[in-house]
Amino acid sequence: MKAFALLLGLGLAASVAQAHVVLDTPEAEAGKSFRAALRIGHGCDGKPTRQVIVSLPEGLRGAKPQPKPGWTLQVSKAPLKTPYESHGKPVLEDTVEVHWTANTEADYLQDAWFDEFVLRATAPAQPGVLWFKVRQLCTQGEWNWAEIPSNETPKPRAPAAKLTVKPSAAPAAHVH
Repeated sequence: MKAFALLLGLGLAASVAQAHVVLDTPEAEAGKSFRAALRIGHGCDGKPTRQVIVSLPEGLRGAKPQPKPGWTLQVSKAPLKTPYESHGKPVLEDTVEVHWTANTEADYLQDAWFDEFVLRATAPAQPGVLWFKVRQLCTQGEWNWAEIPSNETPKPRAPAAKLTVKPSAAPAAHVH
């Protein structure tokens, strides 16, 4: 009976852990291009997801989202505090937010399904931790996955997706 209770507890813990928006690969090398696939594991109290809005962490460069069939893609840009150079030209503004919106009810991400919302970017040159804040809007209700763990709240209810930027093992290669 104890073994059953332990397995049940582990199963519940695993289902709660999978309920959050997470990056499929939670690490990237400093200064290198990486693929960020944000996994949405459920809707809002049983209701399907109709829109996903990702606020990109400061320091990412050249973010390019991947289109999804049945979803409209919108990108918001803003001026950079610290411009950088790319292909010999100054970059004065960059992508700060990406919106994926389902085109029709048939395209909604149903509560019983999961999907990934993907973008590519270059990680900052300095190692550290970045947080992707994700707003998930459903046909009724929403989740704002934007809480960052702290001493007061080490395990937030709706955590942002964490990316750990590790020191680079080799010089950054140019990727398109």
